[in-house]
Amino acid sequence: MTRADAIEVAASPEAVATRLAASRYLADDGLATAIFLAIRLGKPLLLEGAPGVGKTEAAKAVAELLGRELVRLQCYEGIDAAHALYEWNYQRQLLAIRHAGEHEIDIYDDRFLIARPLLQVLRAPDQRVLLVDEIDRSDHEFEALLLEFLSDFQISIPERGTIRAATQPIVILTSNRTRELAEALRRRCVYHWIGYPDAAREAEIIMLRSGHVAEATARAVANAVQQIRARPLAKPPGIAEAVEWANAATILEKGGSPWPEAFRRAIGVLIKDEEDMSAIAPELGRIVEEALA
Repeated sequence: MTRADAIEVAASPEAVATRLAASRYLADDGLATAIFLAIRLGKPLLLEGAPGVGKTEAAKAVAELLGRELVRLQCYEGIDAAHALYEWNYQRQLLAIRHAGEHEIDIYDDRFLIARPLLQVLRAPDQRVLLVDEIDRSDHEFEALLLEFLSDFQISIPERGTIRAATQPIVILTSNRTRELAEALRRRCVYHWIGYPDAAREAEIIMLRSGHVAEATARAVANAVQQIRARPLAKPPGIAEAVEWANAATILEKGGSPWPEAFRRAIGVLIKDEEDMSAIAPELGRIVEEALA
């Protein structure tokens, strides 16, 4: 989908929200507006929020909305240009030099260039959406490396010169805010904070994404998860875990485990930390009963 087509599809924040819902992603007005503006202004979109609130899923839904391939760059401590931009295939270059013998050969042409996610998107901006996932896991040097790409949608390869995108690509960055990002990076982006949804919206998400969970079950799970997240847990459950809990409890209930026992038995798909499990266990029965009431 070309940039002109993308702008036509994302005609308004309301149109973005409607199309995301068709991709089974419920976006509130704030997120839909941020996505709309990022597309219309041709700027990267920076999504921050706690783990599990749906930042990565939002990027997947945007790619589906635009009919483009999602290219994901998963960040980690120590990530460098060779993993994000490009690297040369040295073994292939050596073989080519041996085969060339006395003849001249260009060892820096496309045959020897391994395109990593940023270069892949620069080469086909109308066909791909770039997700730079968990940018806060990378170090400051990598952030600096990204600035040229995020401001001018270009990268510099010493042996080849500057490679620019023919049109502005769609770029989405996510951060769990484990550390502060540089102001220079923030200035280049449209920013949006994604929080946990309220119980009513989370119940809608559970029903939309699970497909076979009863409305009463979805509401009970959403209410219970709200209470559980309010506890000082090391790893509060995300939206995906809430959907899985509703699915797992429904499977157990259909298999003969009555409510609310099905919720208690399926707790392992919601809480995935031993200390959190110990902390919540004494209260779980009461939380579930209140959620079902």
